[in-house]
Amino acid sequence: MTKDYPELDRFDRAILTVLAGEGRISITDLARRIGLSKSPTQARLRRLEKEGIITGYRALFDPIRLGLDHVSFVEVRLRDTRESALDEFNAAVATIPEIEQCHLIAGNFDYLMKVRTQDMSDYRRVLAEKISTLPHVANTSTYVAMQAVKENALSDVI
Repeated sequence: MTKDYPELDRFDRAILTVLAGEGRISITDLARRIGLSKSPTQARLRRLEKEGIITGYRALFDPIRLGLDHVSFVEVRLRDTRESALDEFNAAVATIPEIEQCHLIAGNFDYLMKVRTQDMSDYRRVLAEKISTLPHVANTSTYVAMQAVKENALSDVI
């Protein structure tokens, strides 16, 4: 069974590329940048939003300037992987702001998390008081990132 993806032409992709780097650009400037007039650009933008390709607009922050430069990746193994246990775990993860990303993994562990904190001491507190107490957690393994080489590069794929 194949997924039904909407057709994106070069103008749609151009809109996505520009917005990925400049989410606050005006319709007039966006239209000029992609080579269409304002009305068709606005119609395409609305269609991309309606189809769920564009899911929202937000401000991006520099985590280092906010004092959140400690990044850890955490492998999580669960004691129970029935659907109800996964649902409980997923709901609990959503309540922890330090968990920046969490992915269910096919492999030797169940989840991979990206956790952002101020420093190692703060991370240890989050691990002990929040992550380790999540429903059904059997054990965790932590990998500390030394440097971000590439992040936020979806515009390169479009």
